[in-house]
Amino acid sequence: MSLATLGRYWHTVRHLRPVQVYGRLRFRATTAKPDLRSAPPLRGARGAWLRCARRASMTGAATLRILGVERTIACAADWNRSDWAKLWRYNAHYFDDLAASDAEPRAAWHRDLVARWIAENPPGHGDGWEPYPLSLRIVNWIKATLCGQPLDTAARASLAVQVRFLRERLEVHLLGNHLWANAKALVFAGAFFAGREADGWRERGLSLLRREAAEQILADGGHFERSPMYHALITEDVLDLVQLARAYPGCFAEGDIARWHATSARMLHWLEVMMHPDGELAFFNDAAMDVAPTYAALTSYAHTLGVAAPDAALPDLVALPESGYVRLGAGSAVLIADVAPVGPDYLPGHAHADTLSFELSLAGQRVLVNGGTSTYEANAQRLRERGTAMHNTVCVDGRDSSEVWSSFRVARRARPFAVRWGRADDGTLWIEAAHDGYRRLPGKVVHRRRWELRCDGLVVLDALDGRCAEAVARYRFAPGLTVAMGDDRAGGTVDGAPVRVRWRCEGAQGVAGVGGAVVEAGTWHPRFGVSKAVEVLALPVRGGALRTSFAWS
Repeated sequence: MSLATLGRYWHTVRHLRPVQVYGRLRFRATTAKPDLRSAPPLRGARGAWLRCARRASMTGAATLRILGVERTIACAADWNRSDWAKLWRYNAHYFDDLAASDAEPRAAWHRDLVARWIAENPPGHGDGWEPYPLSLRIVNWIKATLCGQPLDTAARASLAVQVRFLRERLEVHLLGNHLWANAKALVFAGAFFAGREADGWRERGLSLLRREAAEQILADGGHFERSPMYHALITEDVLDLVQLARAYPGCFAEGDIARWHATSARMLHWLEVMMHPDGELAFFNDAAMDVAPTYAALTSYAHTLGVAAPDAALPDLVALPESGYVRLGAGSAVLIADVAPVGPDYLPGHAHADTLSFELSLAGQRVLVNGGTSTYEANAQRLRERGTAMHNTVCVDGRDSSEVWSSFRVARRARPFAVRWGRADDGTLWIEAAHDGYRRLPGKVVHRRRWELRCDGLVVLDALDGRCAEAVARYRFAPGLTVAMGDDRAGGTVDGAPVRVRWRCEGAQGVAGVGGAVVEAGTWHPRFGVSKAVEVLALPVRGGALRTSFAWS
């Protein structure tokens, strides 16, 4: 193993908490024995479960369309096929379709697939018995029952075996959204079933949720992994807990219920700030459409539960200081900037090297976009999508601002500092920040950036302190927008109905035309398994400074 590889491992593992190290060793060295005792009795529930709008994934009796790929589970071996992406297999084990919108017409399919899953996935074996798919499936089977699609005796017995198995395999070595999902499943099962065993599940889950909520949900309402997609998923989780308390009155303390109401309201506000005018997520860290419920679906769900969702228009400057995102709005323009750490030090698995990147919408249409996420497989595509060059920021010496590697690893990571925002006397909205991600390079480079947004344009000022061989600022335009160069190659236009933007760049000391500006062929990945061709404006940063202006009418 090379010194560089050893160094990468060291800078990755040195941030881990001890429980992640010994927990992983324990998790791999021990196996839980499935407990096949009879299921506890069911607890009586009040009312019918109200679904949060989510699109269907079953297109046939055993056919699922997941992450943009449609496959049929034709035999037992298909549940664990090694030639199918693991994330697709995981999703097949979730049974999300049982809780999807308009699920009733597919009830017969659901019953048959549940019976097949039980017969074809013996206790303790295969992907479906790993803690995360276990957790999501437990909740979905319970939701289906509360929606009026009751589990038969065999399914209830299997559900109890699954909960017992999960209780012994909690993902304390992963923490974050995985441990959160484990805890939620225990709470659901502990309310659904009655008796001492079920009460123990519920109390264990509640204890974990209280602890994890205090750490994972930041003061500004954001989830600490800084992924808008996972934030939306966990917002649904908290709203589910609000509804679970209504379905099982007396099972939960008033203090817990009040905290869930308040937390979900804060999380909805955070999500509103991080939405583009098209109603979809901003793409920072791992984020893709059609995985989590939309903001509209979540606010509608919250309304039915009596949770106070945001009802006032956002001001033109909104900062999420603990999360590290800032939103500016001027006229028809909306800018969302990333001045955030890549995530909690011990859990940056969903991080991209996107520090000081941003996205821009005009007149309700996305104009500047980060690259998105199309895969979690450990391959070159995954590395490329996590890399700095796929984001609207500056890449120095062809390196990533944070050392992303494998599918979910980060070694040395960029840390933002000198973060400020405000409004100038002339009404211009501004943000400025710096990061130290390139200080590890021989030239000890620090990237500083300032955004200035007005109703008719945006100015981005980049400065590099230190020495480097090359630096490139990239601007990735949304599909359908075409970038043209002017005669002097210091400016040009971006066209695509209804957007027309003029761009211009200046190098150090205000010299027009930095030389070497090019339009690169690029891609955008708004959904898993989806790649769309886009154009990328690449501007070299010469002399340590670059001023890029975009103007529109």
